[in-house]
Amino acid sequence: MRENIIALAFVGLVSFSFGQVTVYEPTSNAEGSEYKFHKVAHLDATPVQSQGYTGTCWSFSALSFFESELMRQGTADPALLSEMYIVRKAYESKAEKYIRMDGKINFSEGGAFHDIPYVIRNYGIVPLEVYKGLNYGTEKHNHSEMFSVLDGAIQGLLKHMKKRSVKSLTSAWKGALNGVLDAYFGDDVTAFDLGGKKYTPKSYADAIGLDMDDYVSLTSFTNHEMNKECMLAIPDNWAWGKGYNVEINDLMDACEHALKNGYSLAWGADVSEKGFSFSNGLAINPQDEETISVSGNDNKNFSDGGAEKKSNAFKTPVAEVKVTPEIRQKGYENKTTTDDHGMHIIGLYKDQNNTRYFLVKNSWGTGNYPEGYLYVSESYFKWKTINVYLHKDGLSKTMKKQLDIK
Repeated sequence: MRENIIALAFVGLVSFSFGQVTVYEPTSNAEGSEYKFHKVAHLDATPVQSQGYTGTCWSFSALSFFESELMRQGTADPALLSEMYIVRKAYESKAEKYIRMDGKINFSEGGAFHDIPYVIRNYGIVPLEVYKGLNYGTEKHNHSEMFSVLDGAIQGLLKHMKKRSVKSLTSAWKGALNGVLDAYFGDDVTAFDLGGKKYTPKSYADAIGLDMDDYVSLTSFTNHEMNKECMLAIPDNWAWGKGYNVEINDLMDACEHALKNGYSLAWGADVSEKGFSFSNGLAINPQDEETISVSGNDNKNFSDGGAEKKSNAFKTPVAEVKVTPEIRQKGYENKTTTDDHGMHIIGLYKDQNNTRYFLVKNSWGTGNYPEGYLYVSESYFKWKTINVYLHKDGLSKTMKKQLDIK
């Protein structure tokens, strides 16, 4: 950490900047709010970014998590990693699998946390300064046109395959796909110079020193056997990654243990509920959610603050639902709990009523009061979490034994 710390404090917000590292500790969720948050654990994170108008939260949140992992492992001022390099290489593999499966799996902008280890193992990683992925004349990411072109090509190929006269595909379609990716993201990276050294994406991945085999996913749904691996049935799990299924209270305790011991977590969740309000810096699960008025709609990629939500519940703590496994499972079964968005949990806080909250770093820019962060209550977390992703050493010895993780 640099010694020349620049501090900025205003109306309940405190932000310290260490080079690329941001230690941000808001004590309330919004101006005029009566919520008072007290730190239990707080970890370093790189600056908040914006995913723009894209469905790539999974890459932004997971790379934010891995940047915090680099800090935890001793890199005081890590280089930001390229989200769009990950996205680009995932598209290559996603398209290949989609064609192999005759279009019977998902092909979309979405992804999952384990896509990042998949890409790093197979292709490597590069710094953000080497590959920004903005090759189409804007300063902000917008994949609406790009995905329309890409999906059109893939669906056209799929339609071509189904013609009776087609006996086999040519070897040209992958090159055509990469031509689209080159046009929108920029030419693929095969080698680059950084700090006077030459790297390939794979050698750079080796140089930063993260072992992708050290990371695990946890979830909690009763249709899977407890304390065993399962493949979570969500559309964006195109790579068929697996995680461990645990009791919901064990999931909450695992997250608390990790944060108290210096390990942050990537968090996948449903954010389309009335109680999730980025503009109010809060995600809660009130017993009476009818007190929350909603105007407007969330966008399809969940890439901004979405619908406007108003309620006194965002200003004053209220009673929340006591979430049981049955309540949680009901949402998963009836499709009201959906895999919407990936974020990065960096802190554990309690309010004046001793209710636990996670401090969550988002990828929607810094336009809300807590400058890109929000507080997520224990009730909301238990209700709407899809999965969390963390270093296996962030688990307690008891949890490791319970899951047979070495």
